[in-house]
Amino acid sequence: MLNIIWPVFIIISIGYSILIGNIEAINNSIFEVGEETINLILTLFGTLCLWNGLMKIAENTSLIEKLTKIISPIMRFLFPEIKKGTETYKSISMNIVSNILGLGNAATPLGLKAMKSMQQENKEKNKLSNSMALFIILNTASIQIIPTTVIAVRTSLGSAEPTKMLIPIWGATIGAAVAGIISAKILMKKF
Repeated sequence: MLNIIWPVFIIISIGYSILIGNIEAINNSIFEVGEETINLILTLFGTLCLWNGLMKIAENTSLIEKLTKIISPIMRFLFPEIKKGTETYKSISMNIVSNILGLGNAATPLGLKAMKSMQQENKEKNKLSNSMALFIILNTASIQIIPTTVIAVRTSLGSAEPTKMLIPIWGATIGAAVAGIISAKILMKKF
């Protein structure tokens, strides 16, 4: 749907600027936005490479196991039907840790891997299991202690205090996660 809406907006904007004789402003903004986009991509690329590299190192060391042990009580509460020590358990744990560290792009492949393995264990293939639904809720809420992407974007745009939004992000993501978990747990009992 968005692949229809955005081109329509762009066509309407260009058509309107032609009608009012403001084509020069469109040309200027295209070049300005292009330059800003390249700067943003380079900033994000560097940040993502750094954090994905650190995540890969952590994955190959005992750090992931230690982080998994730290969140183990939460994992047992959230996903009681997933056995500890399985590949699914490890993928979910790593995904949650990646999201907490603000590594959304590093978390995505882990989340897809976890969903694929949960689907293989799912008895009703045409319905989401409780674990799958809760996992989607957690990924949507995406609790982040260090929102690296947001910090990188704010830095690239010249923010004087790129980390000033940490407390609102913590409140929003923790609040969304808690509300989602409570709702999911209540609905799991009813359905």
